[in-house]
Amino acid sequence: MRPLHLPSTTLPRLAEFAVLLACFCAAVLLRLGALSDYPSLLPKALATTLVIQVCLSYADLYEGFSYRSRLDDALRVVQSLGIALILLSLAYWAFPSLRVGRGVVFIQFALTLPAVVAWRWVRLYAATSAALRVPVLILGTGAPAQQVAREIFSRPSLGFRVVGFLGEDAGQVRRQIVDSSVIGTLDDLSAMTARHSVSVIVVALDDARGRMPIAELLRHRLAGVRVLDATTLIENLTGRIMLRELRPSWLIFSGGFDRRSLYQSTKRFLELVLALAFFAVNLPVSLTVALLVKLTSPGPVLLAQERVGERGRRFLVYKFRTMRADAEAASGPVWAARDGDPRATWLGRFLRKIRLDELPQLINVIKGDMSLVGPRPERPHFVEVLRTTIPFYDERHSVKPGITGWAQVKFGYGSNLEDAEEKLQYDLYYIKHVSWTFDIGIVLYTAKVILTGRGAR
Repeated sequence: MRPLHLPSTTLPRLAEFAVLLACFCAAVLLRLGALSDYPSLLPKALATTLVIQVCLSYADLYEGFSYRSRLDDALRVVQSLGIALILLSLAYWAFPSLRVGRGVVFIQFALTLPAVVAWRWVRLYAATSAALRVPVLILGTGAPAQQVAREIFSRPSLGFRVVGFLGEDAGQVRRQIVDSSVIGTLDDLSAMTARHSVSVIVVALDDARGRMPIAELLRHRLAGVRVLDATTLIENLTGRIMLRELRPSWLIFSGGFDRRSLYQSTKRFLELVLALAFFAVNLPVSLTVALLVKLTSPGPVLLAQERVGERGRRFLVYKFRTMRADAEAASGPVWAARDGDPRATWLGRFLRKIRLDELPQLINVIKGDMSLVGPRPERPHFVEVLRTTIPFYDERHSVKPGITGWAQVKFGYGSNLEDAEEKLQYDLYYIKHVSWTFDIGIVLYTAKVILTGRGAR
């Protein structure tokens, strides 16, 4: 269990699901006068509500909502409801047992639009109101402390407020850091916690050994104040594990990194079944792509590249060719550019954008070299460079690489060492929290990335 239960999109999603469900039930009541008179009420209500919420999710209405205007938010809701109405019409045609009367649908959507917009505006006010935000005190003034502050300030929708920093000497007091200031020293911990009614204390000292006020932190913790280290807070806020200040002891003693026997024993079997099914379903698409690659540029249709997989084992990964056949003849291995790679063909850029170039990797999953979900496998040339410059880089090889992964849906393609380091932070987070629910979530998120055309950021 995580030491701090930070606000996320889970509770807002559940709350909005309840709002949508209430709108459906209210529509039935207004139309028929009683819920008991409506046949198959529960499955119809759940199916309709789920379709609407999926459309809201695909419009990014659960991410970064505090940065948008109220008008933009309302327009996104209208757009989502329009798409939901089309999808529901198709669903009612395909599954007549779920069909809802036109009168109920009309009333439901008439109620849903103002209800969802109003709910979201209330949530926006609650998240951005200074009086309702959780006060956070940061111990430290160095790079870890500043990163914590930046992550909090960049996510106002999470409802946190930095009251200030506590430095290690009096000379730092009143110094401006990020968008806050140093309000005291470590000796002022109790006074500042009481003065600002602090609910969360973050320990972000550059070197905490011998200087951490253990006794005071313990007293505040027993009094109900949340106390946690910077690495854990960054992990919970961002879905990644920061590397530069990471100590091996944190990896050893923190939760996660479980390899449950049931997960391990069923993963390979289920992925094999799914890979075979996906391969069969996508065979017409794959043949079409292969033909287009062949017709639009000279060279082989498939590209087989050596990659580094689980436990450092090398294997050949298969992709549809997206670059000129002689793209690396003179330069050797180079990073793929994130935007406008000059080596890519026009078709290749399109295939990368919607991830269709990855379809042949289903063969790698069938062979057992890869999983559907996991860190993306890297080329040996880059692995040798990265393992000497980025701490903990080899830990990503503790699991099988995947066709898609947490780093891919959260970050996209990497084009330099800095990108590789940030992607590793997401890979380590995945390895720590690996589970079937996480895998399913990544697959659904990948579908969203493909459908919205954000596959090659």
